[in-house]
Amino acid sequence: MPVRSRCLLVLEHADPVRDAIRGHLTVAGFDVETLSNGRAALDRTRQMAFDLIVLDVMLPGLDGITVCRAIRGDTRNTLAPILMVTGRHTESDIVVGLESGADDYLAKPFGMREMLARVNAIMRRTERGRRRELTRQQRIEGRGVTIDAERRQTFVRGEAVGLTKQEFDVLYQLATRPGVVFSRTALRQSVWSDDVEVTNRTVDTVISRLRRKIERNPQNPELLLTQWGVGYKFADAD
Repeated sequence: MPVRSRCLLVLEHADPVRDAIRGHLTVAGFDVETLSNGRAALDRTRQMAFDLIVLDVMLPGLDGITVCRAIRGDTRNTLAPILMVTGRHTESDIVVGLESGADDYLAKPFGMREMLARVNAIMRRTERGRRRELTRQQRIEGRGVTIDAERRQTFVRGEAVGLTKQEFDVLYQLATRPGVVFSRTALRQSVWSDDVEVTNRTVDTVISRLRRKIERNPQNPELLLTQWGVGYKFADAD
């Protein structure tokens, strides 16, 4: 049986950059679809599921941050990995990009070899995550949280909560061992594996996003607890 080609969506406003990305990804063996308008991109992500999305921040129609948040909220690509590319590369810009739901961030100008390396790294992490899920405990319940690993669904106090891939993986890692403190390094190695671009700040950002989604009061968390100077843990069982 032939192996299905991985299908990528490239959302980039600049014609030369878009064409270069499409050419290099095509040569690398990906099926590539391209768009340059934010609204058209959002419509497309509601129609078709992609294996990865390369997303430019400076899109006409809707900016990339808005598109990223919308993709995570209500499309067929809520769990698809997203590589965000932009000319904005201050720390605050990177944090905004990651908090909007991006999995990785690439600052312009960038070389095509670096872009391909980032894409392949994200794809490897995604594949490893899928393989790990086959052997994971399928259902976890505790503290009003129910996690269905097979369907990648999360319910908090009876309400469904939409989580990105990173958010789900971090929550699952912590909830499988309630009361056990995981250092930021341990979480990075478990969720992001060998991605050297991921920092402790990335872990903190994902924890912050999770708290806003699952805690009654994110400023006074009851589920995802900080062990100062060490890391994070899921609250002990009821």
